Amino acid sequence: MIPRYTRDVMASIWTPENKFRIWFEIEAHATDRLAQLGVVPADAAAAIWERGKPPFDIDRIDEIERETKHDVIAFLTHVAEKVGDEARFLHQGMTSSDVLDTTLAVQMRDAADILLDDLDKLLAALKRRAFEHKDDICLGRSHGIHAEPTTFGVKLAGHYAAFQRCRNRMEAARAEIATCAISGAVGTFANIDPSVETYVAEKMGLTPEIHSTQVIPRDRHAMFFATLGVIASCVENLATEIRHLQRTEVYEAEEFFSRGQKGSSAMPHKRNPVLTENLTGLARLVRAAVTPALENVALWHERDISHSSVERGIGPDATVTLDFALARLTGVIDKLLVYPARMQRNLDQLGGLVHSQRVLLALTQAGLSREQAYSAVQRNAMKVWTEGADFLASLLADEEVSRHIGQEALTQAFDLGYHTKHVDTIFKRIFG
Repeated sequence: MIPRYTRDVMASIWTPENKFRIWFEIEAHATDRLAQLGVVPADAAAAIWERGKPPFDIDRIDEIERETKHDVIAFLTHVAEKVGDEARFLHQGMTSSDVLDTTLAVQMRDAADILLDDLDKLLAALKRRAFEHKDDICLGRSHGIHAEPTTFGVKLAGHYAAFQRCRNRMEAARAEIATCAISGAVGTFANIDPSVETYVAEKMGLTPEIHSTQVIPRDRHAMFFATLGVIASCVENLATEIRHLQRTEVYEAEEFFSRGQKGSSAMPHKRNPVLTENLTGLARLVRAAVTPALENVALWHERDISHSSVERGIGPDATVTLDFALARLTGVIDKLLVYPARMQRNLDQLGGLVHSQRVLLALTQAGLSREQAYSAVQRNAMKVWTEGADFLASLLADEEVSRHIGQEALTQAFDLGYHTKHVDTIFKRIFG
C-alpha cells in the first residue's frame, strides 16, 4: 500500500488499531461464552470488557513483541496489564490461529463489502453511459482491424455484463471467506467447547468453519484472491479499450482532460490516457496476489505459518489497490468524452468494407456458391485496400456481382441500420 493508490475507507480495515479491536472482541466474546458455560467466572468476563477494551497502546504491544517474538502473546500481555488478575481467563483453550484467522475473515469480509459498493457505483456509471450511447454507431474491431458496425452503447453494455458477473463472484467469495474458527490446537475442540465458536461467529457476523485443522482452510482465501484477480482483469479489459479508442488515429473516446492538466513535460499538445494506463498497471498488482494465495493452500499437516507472511502483504495490498482501481475506473466512465462524429468518420474510412459480409450473404442467397461469392466480394474489397477504391462502386462495376444482385438490392446491403436492429434485444438481455 502506498498513499498514492490508497483510499482511507479500505485502508482503515488493515490498521493496527482495527486489527487489535477485532482481536479483543474475539477474545472477549469467547470469554463471555466460557462464563455462560461456567468455565470462567462471570465477573472476570465483565472485567475484561470493562477494563480491556480499546484504545490499545500499540507502541507497548510492539515493545512486548520484540521480546516475546509472538504477536498474539504480546497483545494478550498488554491487555492483561490493563485488566489485571481477571485477564488470566483470556484465551482459555484457544490457540493463536483462532484469533488471527477469525480476524482475517472479518477484515476480508469488510473489504468485500467495500468492493461490492465500488462495483455497484461502477455498474451504475456503465449503465448510464451505455443507454446514453445505445444508438451511437461505431466500428467493431477484431484483431484491431475494422470488422462490422456495432454501437458504443453495446460496447459499454458488454462491460456492464462482465462487472455484473464480477459482482456475483464477489458475493460468493465474501460468503466463502466469512468463517470463524475457535477450535483450539489442531482443531479438535479438546480444550474449548464447540459452542464457543458458534457464539463468537454469531457475535462477529461470521459462519462457524465446518472443519478447521488449526487454521481455516486456505482454499477459501485462494478463491477470494482469485476473484479479486478476475475483477482486476475486467478493469484492465475496459481500460485497454479506452486506451485504444483514445489513440490519435482512432480518437473515438478519451479520458476527461481537466483545465490546467498537463499531458507531457516536453510536448504541450499531449492528452494522454494516463488514468487507464494506471489502471492497467494496478490490475497487474492485484493479480500478483493470486498465485501466492493459491500456493498458500498447501500447508504442513494441521498448520504451519508459511501462509502468514504472504497474507500480511497481499490482504491489505490487493484489496486497497482494487478498491482504488474500481473507484478510479468509475470516475473515468462518468466523465468519458465520446465522439460520435469521429466514429462515423472511421466507419467511412474504408469505403464501406464493413458491409462485406452482408454482400457475401446476399450473393449466396442469389445463387452463387459460398466460395464464388467470397471470391467476388474479396477481390473488390482488396481494391479498396490497395487502390483506395469505393467498395460499392467496385461491386456495381463487377459483372459477376451485377448478374446476381441489382443496384437497389446491393445499395440496401450498405444500410448501417441493419447492424443495429437487435440492439434493444441485447440491452434487454443485459439490463432486463
